[in-house]
Amino acid sequence: MINAYAAKEAGGKLEKFQYDPGELGAHDVEINVESCGICHSDLSMLDNEWGMTEYPFVPGHEVVGTISQVGEHVTSLKVGQRVGLGWHASYCNSCRTCEAGDHNLCADATMTIGGRHGGFADKVRAQARAVIPLPDSIDSTKAGPLFCGGITVFNPLVQFNISPTSEVAVIGIGGLGHLALQFLNAWGCKVVAFTSSESKKQEALELGATETINSRDESEIKQARGRFDLIISTVNVKLDWNLYLSTLAPKGRLHFVGATLEPLDIGAFNLIGGQKSVSGSPVGSPATIKTMLDFAAHHNIEPVTEMFKFDDVNSAIERLREGKAHYRVVLTK
Repeated sequence: MINAYAAKEAGGKLEKFQYDPGELGAHDVEINVESCGICHSDLSMLDNEWGMTEYPFVPGHEVVGTISQVGEHVTSLKVGQRVGLGWHASYCNSCRTCEAGDHNLCADATMTIGGRHGGFADKVRAQARAVIPLPDSIDSTKAGPLFCGGITVFNPLVQFNISPTSEVAVIGIGGLGHLALQFLNAWGCKVVAFTSSESKKQEALELGATETINSRDESEIKQARGRFDLIISTVNVKLDWNLYLSTLAPKGRLHFVGATLEPLDIGAFNLIGGQKSVSGSPVGSPATIKTMLDFAAHHNIEPVTEMFKFDDVNSAIERLREGKAHYRVVLTK
């Protein structure tokens, strides 16, 4: 039996929950959970904001632990190995995107917290292909947020072949943005932080930004006209996107990793004149996650975290819900 924390209804409190996972699949592994990050997506699923949550619902898709069992056909992982599990728990492994190495774009991929139970538990199961070994130098209590927040902001650097000489801006210095600043700085880019928070300006500089721009000051934003090769937006609110497009250099890209729910109001001429692009991306493939972890280990990149015990999970959820987390919340045993 697996002991977990589950909500019985949308927005409900998490309560102790026990379930029988059945026989371990031949291509699956079981992980003894040591820690698990809490992502805003866990909150969205808990509240059924996306209309696809099944209850009882066990959150948790930033899992770190050790392998306790392996299926009979698993050869890539072994019992006792330290690993992590992120947004996806399995892939079809046979579609065109999987065969091209883009497993994260697989139409039949299974979410770790969708149609199955996640990592707010003592154990969790997943397909071995979706489980990534953790470099020795990465702290288990810090690693969880890298498997969602970290790979989300790292993936665009790989997908779009961002040059170390690029000038890149990040909108929003929070759970995603504070990691983006660190990755971009280590990548070699000149990094600018757009933030509306006076209190975050100094911290943004400490995390890797070379300067900050007040995202509520239109005149400041206009002064950045034509500067950026890439802008990564991590926010989930509506902004004046045409204004931000004006800060892109020719062939620049405005890229969304924050799930703003309102339609993008963008003028076509604002794209055409400078041959600019607008795009978005999810988390990365297993291969890109491994690259991200190796890069983080090499450059000593880690999330800024607050720790809660698993049995205090509802307090941790409320801290995230109230917007008080600095910057990621992690549950530990």
